[in-house]
Amino acid sequence: MDEIGNLIEAGLWGGVAVGMLLAAALAARPWRRTCMWLAPVFLVFGVSDLIEAQTGAWWRPWWLLALKAACVLAIAVGLRRLHAIAKRQTARRAGQPGNARR
Repeated sequence: MDEIGNLIEAGLWGGVAVGMLLAAALAARPWRRTCMWLAPVFLVFGVSDLIEAQTGAWWRPWWLLALKAACVLAIAVGLRRLHAIAKRQTARRAGQPGNARR
């Protein structure tokens, strides 16, 4: 049952990687760069689930744990960057004339 879950998860992360590539293709410049480097990170994270399905554990072998930890860290950094971009753009729009909030 765990193996099937890992295979589903690998497909999910692969889908997120494809979504990031699509977002990068359609997005403005500040978003594009971050989406472009997040896409392969999500793909590698999906591959790590394929490996986990074979080994039966996310901590064995040791390098699988290290790979997953690096992916999680990169995803956290990428999502933080995307949040910062959104926050900056929202603040910029709020400061424009005609966008006063009541």
